[in-house]
Formats: sequence, structure tokens, C-alpha cells
Amino acid sequence: MPVDLRSDTVTRPTPEMYRAMAAAELDDDVLGHDPTTRRLEELAAETVAMEDAIFVPSGTMGNQVALATHTAPGDSVLFDEDAHMLFYEGAGGAVFNGVQARTVPSVHGVMEASQIATRFMHRSEHTPGTTLLCLENSHNRAGGTVATVEEHSAYRRAADALGIGIHLDGARVFNAAVALGVPVSEITSKVDSVNFCLSKGLASPVGSILCGTKGFIERARFWRKRMGGGLRQSGVLAACGIVSLTQMVDRLAEDHERTRKLAEGIAGLSGLEIVPPQTNILMIDTDRPAADWARALESEGVWAVPMGPNRLRAVLHKDIDDAQLEIALLAFQKVRNAGLS
Repeated sequence: MPVDLRSDTVTRPTPEMYRAMAAAELDDDVLGHDPTTRRLEELAAETVAMEDAIFVPSGTMGNQVALATHTAPGDSVLFDEDAHMLFYEGAGGAVFNGVQARTVPSVHGVMEASQIATRFMHRSEHTPGTTLLCLENSHNRAGGTVATVEEHSAYRRAADALGIGIHLDGARVFNAAVALGVPVSEITSKVDSVNFCLSKGLASPVGSILCGTKGFIERARFWRKRMGGGLRQSGVLAACGIVSLTQMVDRLAEDHERTRKLAEGIAGLSGLEIVPPQTNILMIDTDRPAADWARALESEGVWAVPMGPNRLRAVLHKDIDDAQLEIALLAFQKVRNAGLS
């Protein structure tokens, strides 16, 4: 088997997840009666200190349902300039929700709160009104970087001053919380809604959770149905999510530590520049095309993803142990020594 560093989405379910799937109590969730799915939603809402939650098939759907629930067609929405919701969700905000995206400058994925007001638009005869600020923590394109609780508090103050809501794309918000050493609720208490993935570092095979107020989630259920996200016996999948939230959060620190070790191990190789990792994502700037590096590493049994012409991404997760980490380090050294420069 290759050492798969393409993403933390490639993890396999744990034995506990398989047992939970087999034993899950089931009914029809579209009819509102699947007890296992409801237990997951209640657990998720409690974990992030929000009133209610809804299970959705994917993080992209969770974010797009949130956009649709928060906004009306023609509204202006603020994103940081490298947001996942802008780059990797198929222009869903425009196609499904009819919103106009405006970007805020960011450094390593983190915005200055003072910049938010400069991009805000008052509704007028000529201009769309800004109604929502979208955040991302941890930040994918910036390399798993983390916005602090203090920065989230500043975003909350800025949004309140402008009278707009906040949605958090928290696909890896548990990685952010573990990196900061705080309960995830210290981050999520500063936003109006949060979408987080069960199928990344938390190792479930499928699914994300969107959380917010009871009224917000009631409206979100309509949008999930409209987008085709209604599931029937979804407790089979939700059972894995319960395992994710009860057993897989604290161990994210292991992924962060192995990411640091990978960064340290290849930092001295010529032609490579490391973006210091904060969580489980390592960005590696390459002097030769990143696609060439990816092909050469694959020949050594290691898979990684080009994220730009000269940037390679490696993501650590629960299926990468210390032995596989050593294989990855050796592969980078072999490729370097073979003359790819």
C-alpha cells in the first residue's frame, strides 16, 4: 500500500466505526425518525455549543446550505481571498444561492478584522448589501493555518458593528482547536453557524455537520432537501460520526506531531522550502514543478498532491503511523538524491 499523503479524506473507518454501523438503530431520516442520526446531531450541537445541528453528505453541501440559509439572492458575502468556499466548491454560491462574493485580504489565511469594514457594502439602489462574513479555520490553501480565539472575537465584534452574520467553514475546526489547546466551543461560540467535516481528520467515511440556532437548522433542512441531500437510513453513516466525536478528536495531536516531524525531516533538502505547519497540512515549495515531484514520489510509494505550479501538499492523518512517516522521509531523500532539482 502506498503512503497516502494526498488528504486526510482518504482514511478508512476504524473497527469501532464498523461495529457501530452494524449495530446502528435505523429509520427514515427524511421523515425525521432516524434515531442514530438524531443522536449525532444532538452530540454535535452540544460539542460546538450551538442549539441544533443537521447531518449533511459533504462539507461542500454544508457550506452551500449555510450560504442559502443565511442569505437571499443578490446579497454580498465576504470571504478571505483564498477561501475554500471560493476555490473548491464549484461556484456554488453563485449557482445555487445567487450571492456576490467579495474578498478580504489575508495573510496565511488569516484576515485582519479591521479590513472587514473596508469591504462591506451598504444596500442601495445601485449596490448589493453585505449580509454575511465567511471564515475558514483551519485554512486549507494556507497550509492548515489557525486563526486564534482572539482573532475570532475580533471578527465577531467587526460583524456585529456592521450588522452581519458569520458562517465558519470549520471543515478542520477540531484540528484548529487541538492546535490552540482549547475546547472547540471557544472558537464556534464566536460565529452564527459552523460546518465541520467528519470525513477528514475525524476519520468517518462520509459526512459533515452544520450547526446553528434551532430556527437556522429548521430552514437548513429545507435547503438540504432542495439540494438533494436528504438521506434515508443515514444512521449507518451517522454511527461513524458519533465515534468520530467521542474517540477521534484528541488523537489529532498525533497527526500534528507527525506533520512537524515530516517538515523537520525534509527542511534541509536542497530545492525545497517548507511552510512551517501548525496542524496536519504541510505545504512544500519546490524549485522544480510540483507535478514532477509528485510523480517522482509516487515511484517511491508516496502520494502527495500538487497545489500549484511549485507547491506540493502533504496531509497527515490517522492511517499514517511512524513507520509510514519514515518511508515518506526516505522517499523525499531518494528523489532529491536522484537529481530532481
